[in-house]
Amino acid sequence: MQAIAISATTLAALVALMLPGLRKAPAWRATVTPLASIIGSGFLVLGPILAHSYGKYAPLVMLLLCVAAYAFGSAIRFNIRNIDAHPVRSAPERRTEHFSSWALAFAYCISVAYYLNLFGAFAVKMTPFNSPVMAKAVTSAALILILAVGWLRGFSAMERMEQVTVSLKLAIIAGLLIGLCIYFAQQAGLGQLVETVPAETGWTGITLAFGLIITVQGFETSRYLGDEYKAPLRIRSMRYAQWLSTAIYMAYVLLLTYAFDARSVPLTETAIVDMMKVVSVILPALLVIAALSAQFSAAIADTSGAGGLVEELSKGRVPTRVAYVILVLIGLGLTWFSHIFEIISFASKAFAYYYALQCGIAAFGAFREAKDPVRGTLYAAFALLAAAILIFGQPVEGSSTPGSP
Repeated sequence: MQAIAISATTLAALVALMLPGLRKAPAWRATVTPLASIIGSGFLVLGPILAHSYGKYAPLVMLLLCVAAYAFGSAIRFNIRNIDAHPVRSAPERRTEHFSSWALAFAYCISVAYYLNLFGAFAVKMTPFNSPVMAKAVTSAALILILAVGWLRGFSAMERMEQVTVSLKLAIIAGLLIGLCIYFAQQAGLGQLVETVPAETGWTGITLAFGLIITVQGFETSRYLGDEYKAPLRIRSMRYAQWLSTAIYMAYVLLLTYAFDARSVPLTETAIVDMMKVVSVILPALLVIAALSAQFSAAIADTSGAGGLVEELSKGRVPTRVAYVILVLIGLGLTWFSHIFEIISFASKAFAYYYALQCGIAAFGAFREAKDPVRGTLYAAFALLAAAILIFGQPVEGSSTPGSP
C-alpha cells in the first residue's frame, strides 16, 4: 500500500509541477531559486540530526531554526525594498555591503563542499562501494568535473536544469511525506509512537542548533535576482519560499521524530535512507535520486554565484575561472580533512557572518531612511543573534570520523 501511495503521489506532484502554466508563472519562477537552495541545503540530513540530538523536542528546534531564518530573511527583504527606494547609499553601508558580498562568496565556497559531500555519500550509499573513502572520491570527482565544465564551457546549460531538479525533488518529498503519514498512522494505531529523551540539552543543545543554520539557508538568493525580477516580486518570492519550506520541514521533522526511534540508526549523513527502509522499499532509491539531483544542481548554482561575485568584487582582477579553481581547492581540502558535520558547522558560521552584516545594513537603513527605531532595534538584535551563531556554533557529533573505512 505504501509503495503505491508514494509512487502515485510522487508522479502526480511531478506532473503538476511540470505543467507549463506553473513553470512559466513569474512568481513561481522567482520562488524556485530560493526554494531550491533552502530545501537543497539540508532537508535529507536535518531530520535524523534533530531526532538524534533533541529527541521529542526536535520539532520545536526545527521551528526555532525556521523562525531564525525568517528573521534574517526579513532583514534582507527590508534591504531589497530600502535599497530599491534609496539606491544612493552612505559610505559605511557601501563598505559593509562590500564585506557582506565577500562573506557570501566565501560561504558559497564552503556550501559547495557541503553539497557535494552529501552528493558523494548518497551516490555510494546503495552500492557495494559504500565507504567514507569512496564517498570522498566521488565528491572529489564531482568537484573536478565542475571545475572542468566551468573552465571550458561555463554553467549556462547546467543552470537550466534547476527548475527540473527542484520539481523532481519536491515531488519526491511529497511522496516521502505521504509515506511518513501512513507509517505514522500505523504506529499510532499500534500504540508505538515514541518520545525519546534529548541527547543534547542546555548550552550544548543551543550551540549545536547554531551550527545547523546552513540547513535552512538559501532564501538570500532572492536578493541577487535584480536583473530578472523587480524588488516587490523578489520580496514575495523569498516569503513564498520560506513559508513553503517551513511547512515541509515542520511536517517532515514532526512525523519523523515520533514515528521512529532515531537512536536505532547510526547518525550519518545518509541516515535517512536507512530509516526509510521500514516505511517502503521504494523510498530509499527515491531519496538517493532526490539527493543526487538536488545537491549537484545546488553546487552548480553556488559555484556559478561564487565565481561571478569574486570577479565582480575584485573588479576583474580575479577572473571567474580562477575563482572556480580556488573554490575547488577549498572544497577538496574540506572533503579530505573534515567530516561532513564539521563542514555543515563551517558553512553555518560563514552564512551567519553574512547575515550579521546584512542585519547591520538593515538596522542602519531602518534608523536612517525608514525612521523606524523599533524595526532598527530588531534588526540590530538579529545581527547579534547571527554573531552568536558565528562565535558559538558547534558541529554535530556523528557516528564516523573523516577518512575512516
